[in-house]
Amino acid sequence: MSLNTQARTLLTVITEAAIEQVLVRDLDRLGVRGYTISDARGRGSHGVREGAWTKSANIRIEMISPRDIAESTLLHLQTHYFANYAMVAFLQDVEVLRSEKFE
Repeated sequence: MSLNTQARTLLTVITEAAIEQVLVRDLDRLGVRGYTISDARGRGSHGVREGAWTKSANIRIEMISPRDIAESTLLHLQTHYFANYAMVAFLQDVEVLRSEKFE
């Protein structure tokens, strides 16, 4: 049995939960077809983020898409959010099954 995988790009964004609704609106407008949002805790340049307080909670947004959509989404985030919000974002090449779900 062989796997029929296709190349896609995973964009992961870790940021402040307070801007979740605005980001979701942007993702829809930018053509992102799907994403997963989960709570995120950890330590970084802004200190420990435990998530116990809604105002200091972090979220992790993950989306898989063709490279051009991932890059244009990341550019939008960099342009509109990086200067004013705690936000880390990165791209990874991934191989997916059922690639039509990630167009």
